[in-house]
Amino acid sequence: MITGTSQADCAVLVIDSTTRGLRAGWSKNGQTWEHALLAFTLGVRQMICCCNKMDAITPKYSKDRYELIVKGISPALMRIGYNTDKIPFVPISGYKGDNIIERSTNLDWYEGPTLLEALDQIDEPKRPSGKPLRLPLQHVYKIGGVGTVPVGRVETGVLKPGMVLTFAPTGLQSGVKSVQMHHENISEALPGDIVGLHLTNKKLSDKNLRRGYVASDSKYEPAMEAAKFTSRVIVFNHPSKITKGYTPVLDCHASHTAVKFAKLVTMFDRESGVELEKKPMSLKNGDAAVVKMIPMKPMVVEGINEYPSLGRFAVRDMRQTVAVGIIMVSLLKDDVAMKEADSSLNITSKKRKFEILPLSGSGLVIGNDGRLHRKNIMCSVMSTNDKGKTSGNTPVNQLIAADPVDSIAARLHSIELHEPADRNINPTTTTTTSAANDEDM
Repeated sequence: MITGTSQADCAVLVIDSTTRGLRAGWSKNGQTWEHALLAFTLGVRQMICCCNKMDAITPKYSKDRYELIVKGISPALMRIGYNTDKIPFVPISGYKGDNIIERSTNLDWYEGPTLLEALDQIDEPKRPSGKPLRLPLQHVYKIGGVGTVPVGRVETGVLKPGMVLTFAPTGLQSGVKSVQMHHENISEALPGDIVGLHLTNKKLSDKNLRRGYVASDSKYEPAMEAAKFTSRVIVFNHPSKITKGYTPVLDCHASHTAVKFAKLVTMFDRESGVELEKKPMSLKNGDAAVVKMIPMKPMVVEGINEYPSLGRFAVRDMRQTVAVGIIMVSLLKDDVAMKEADSSLNITSKKRKFEILPLSGSGLVIGNDGRLHRKNIMCSVMSTNDKGKTSGNTPVNQLIAADPVDSIAARLHSIELHEPADRNINPTTTTTTSAANDEDM
């Protein structure tokens, strides 16, 4: 249900109109209420409510019963975040077929649209095709004569045959031989399209490509594994208290991964956003907090401002949703590696200058933003003091090796960069969405 909801533009909420069914669905642990909450949490802002089983209530097809359901459910949907003025409540009978395709004489008092008409009236959301490609995998199939076929929905960017994709968090790559939608080849896939990919790399299989992995363009800000991330979380259905070290399952886009609550940073008021308490000892139902999280397995997430569909999540434990949240900042695994490398080089003195010497095939450039941009980094760093002498008895030469990164920039803090006279380094401008300067993470 969660995987499908994360790819939807509109949710159809089916409500049991019988007395017993309505109470069960909207109880504390009711599935109907939870499904509405999950839909909103995962970014589905349009909804159609179907009051089903109108033929099974007493009296049958009762207008009073329908109005009672609408009046009772609307406040709950408003608390979740939906605008009920824009939600059609359609009385139907799935068993009898009333009001699904054509208007029913049994419900002649109802003047609104049928279910099919309501579906035709939903607004197509804006498609962020100008951003880098992000395609979370929903399924990976093994098809005889074809090979491995990943299937997923394009969230941002444009996908075309001939592109070279990187599958995060593994970093595995493959060319795209063809893109199919509804069993037909297409020239390009835009945001919102659910497509299957025919890959050129025959070594990829359902063993190394899995649901929740994210495909992206290898040449244009590819997605990468998140080492840790900072989130805003609202707890609403936990049986006790959440403390540091709590490890539930996080459902984000198509990913289903265990995540540890590494640090409870601050608790804030849900309405005003005002900070209430720093470093709270625990969180209970109704609390909202900023939390730093660490995935227990490789995972791909993004900040809510850059990629909204990859920045919303639901926290699930004990087979129920206990909290929801959004990702504010994601610190990539390679940024953590660069911080550790900087630390090992003792980069602290403000008067030190570091000469960046790119080696063959490194793809290393210094951008106009004053940052070191790297692709397959392999560079030698020599440290000198303000008198031009090496610190210590011997020069400090250390080799830094990193996995392919394309456009992820690493800050060199307060180091004064200078361009070697005998090196030709072309400046480049690169956009970064990482949080390498988040020292508290």
